[in-house]
Amino acid sequence: MSTAVETQLLPHWIAGEPRTQSGAKTGPVTDSATGAVVARVPFADEELVQQTVAAARLAAEDWGRMSVAKRTRILFRFRELLDRHTDELARIVTREHGKVLDDARGEVTRGIEVVEFACGLGHLLKGEMTSDVSTGVDAHSRREPLGVVAGISPFNFPVMVPMWMFPVAIACGNAFVLKPSEQDPSASLLLAELLAESGLPAGVFSVLQGDHATAEALMAHPDVKAISIVGSTPAARSVYETAARHGKRVQALGGAKNHAVVLPDADLGLAADGIVSAAYGSAGQRCMAISVAVTVGDAAEPLLAAVRERAAGLQVGPGSDASSDMGPVISAASRERIVGLIDSGVAEGAQLVLDGRGLEVADHAEGHFVGPTLFDGVVPSMRVYREEIFGPVLVVVRVDTLDQAIALINAGPYGNGATIYTADGASARQFERGVEVGMIGVNVPIPVPVAFYSFGGWKDSLFGDLHMHGPDGIRFYTRGRAVTSRWRSRDTDLGGGESMSFPTAQ
Repeated sequence: MSTAVETQLLPHWIAGEPRTQSGAKTGPVTDSATGAVVARVPFADEELVQQTVAAARLAAEDWGRMSVAKRTRILFRFRELLDRHTDELARIVTREHGKVLDDARGEVTRGIEVVEFACGLGHLLKGEMTSDVSTGVDAHSRREPLGVVAGISPFNFPVMVPMWMFPVAIACGNAFVLKPSEQDPSASLLLAELLAESGLPAGVFSVLQGDHATAEALMAHPDVKAISIVGSTPAARSVYETAARHGKRVQALGGAKNHAVVLPDADLGLAADGIVSAAYGSAGQRCMAISVAVTVGDAAEPLLAAVRERAAGLQVGPGSDASSDMGPVISAASRERIVGLIDSGVAEGAQLVLDGRGLEVADHAEGHFVGPTLFDGVVPSMRVYREEIFGPVLVVVRVDTLDQAIALINAGPYGNGATIYTADGASARQFERGVEVGMIGVNVPIPVPVAFYSFGGWKDSLFGDLHMHGPDGIRFYTRGRAVTSRWRSRDTDLGGGESMSFPTAQ
């Protein structure tokens, strides 16, 4: 690939076509495995945000009135194009994010599942109807689109997370403006091209490249009626507070510190396999990654040995290499932050069982690599326990009982997900009912719900009332309307004259 192509200035996608922005402030997009700059991303200013939202508002007027049948056919065509372009999308994700290709393909597939859910909008948008709520009076309800809505997506899932948002929003009749992460923005442009090829009218889906200022402009715009974001807890809280202050609906999913509790009666091989996959897959850069293994009683030593053996055998390298089990982290700054947290764990007295610092990958000296790291003897006061590391670092906390494990999880500020490994149904049921998290796994390492359930955490992992995709997604991107109607007929005596009393059912 030529240097000119590798360092191209990426466009936005506005009113159904790519739009370049010369002279704009830009940021680098890097290949995470090499550290090389492969593109520049422009940061949309307030004027471009205004133009984009204006085009989206015009498009939303017609799109929201289009028949359910026509909208559904477009979504079905989009789903088929996604299937055909899965490998292309995965390669883009791997290049800019760094995750291995199989993981990137899995991300695309999970996004396609949300499109499949949205293809059922004919059923999902049904209202309710009751006849004769009063004499000669009928009542019905309907779900209607909001107009223009926006999404701010994180770097760790540049395909899947936007597709938690926009297929549902578009299916409901809204126009959607996406601000992807500036660290891996290219996949969003291919998604825009595929939507256009599917027949989606111009302006219904837009991509605004940008930074924090771009997001702020979207949150302040009066024609943007709802904001969805997945990010860190500080970012999610800030978006929630800012957008709510401007009178918008908000879905703001924040950070996590997900625990896997392992009981002595568990299948320890299954538990070790699942925990290693969930802790080190995508280099730990998942909001549902397992970052704490809580061993109960006698489970500690055999589980630690099994996890160490598996983690030490992982092949770390560029995500494009089929032999790699784990790729790099997203950026040099992220690598330095993760290494700093590992340093703090050592300084605070945790036992470093496996050290991923200083990892060298042949021919990739400038890549953003951190190897699998494992700590034992961790206590809740340590930074490696308290903070969301978002890297390939797993810490082990030892407790004596399941009650102590549940109390440990509930004492933390996050409530995204938690998993238990056990062969005992009563213990699993106690865990399900006792932990204060939004998503629970039983012998499942990453309990991300399928598309027809909703994704979301509790406590500092979610700001707002409604979760993403599934039934909550439909409710978030629509507003309810109740209609009460009365028609005169020859067979019904509706009475006459004015009444100043409050109407009641008769």
